[in-house]
Amino acid sequence: MSLADLRREYTLAGLRRRDLDPDPIVQFRTWFEQANGARRSGRFHKFFVRAYKSLLMIGGVELVDVNAMTLATVDKEGRPSARIVLLKGLDQRGFLFFTNYNSRKGCELEGNPQAALVFYWPELERQVTVAGEVCKVPPAESDSYFASRPRGSRIAAWASDQSEVVKDRAALEAKWKTFEERFPTEVVPRPPHWGGYVLNPGRVEFWQGRPNRLHDRFRYTRSADRSWKLERLSP
Repeated sequence: MSLADLRREYTLAGLRRRDLDPDPIVQFRTWFEQANGARRSGRFHKFFVRAYKSLLMIGGVELVDVNAMTLATVDKEGRPSARIVLLKGLDQRGFLFFTNYNSRKGCELEGNPQAALVFYWPELERQVTVAGEVCKVPPAESDSYFASRPRGSRIAAWASDQSEVVKDRAALEAKWKTFEERFPTEVVPRPPHWGGYVLNPGRVEFWQGRPNRLHDRFRYTRSADRSWKLERLSP
C-alpha cells in the first residue's frame, strides 16, 4: 500500500459552538480530561475509555502520553524546528513545560519567544493547536517542580548538555555517574540552566474530525482587551 492510500474516516463525534466554553483554557481542560479517560459526566464513557485502553494494551499497542505536545520554535533566521515535550501544568497564564535553557529550543526561545504547540489525541479524533508568547517561570516554581522529579532525572539534568554533540553513549553515562557521585543523597539541586517556561496563548484552535473531511474547527483569538473571540473555521 502506498502512502497516498493511507487514510481513515473520522466518525466519533461532532463539535458545535454551544459545546465550547467561552474560555479556551477551560475548554482545553475538558478535552484533556476526556483524553485522559477522566470525563466527569457519564459512567458509560469512563467504562468505554478504560475498555478501549485495555484492549490496546492486550494487543501490544503502547498508549500515548496524553500530555505529549509538539513544541515548534524558530531560530533567528526564521528556520523552524519541532519536538515532543510534555505538558506539566496549565493555569490562566497558559501551558507549562520544563527543559534545559541551553538546549536548541531554549536558545531559539531566547532569540524569539513566539512558539506553537500541537496536541493530538487520535483515539478521540481531536487536535488542539496553541500559539503565543513564551516566558520563563519564576525560579521558585522551577525549584518546586525539579524537586518532584525522580532522582535519576534530576541527575540527568546536570549530566546532559542538551542538544550538544556527545562522543558516544559511554561518555554520556560516565558523566551521569560523575554527578551521581557528586550528589549521593536524595538532595539534588536544580541546575541554573534548567527550568520552566509558560506559553501564554494568543490563539487556540480546537479540531474535531468529521466524515468526508468536513471537520469541525473553532478558533479562539485573544483581543486587545484580553477577551476571547470565537470563530468557526472552514476545514
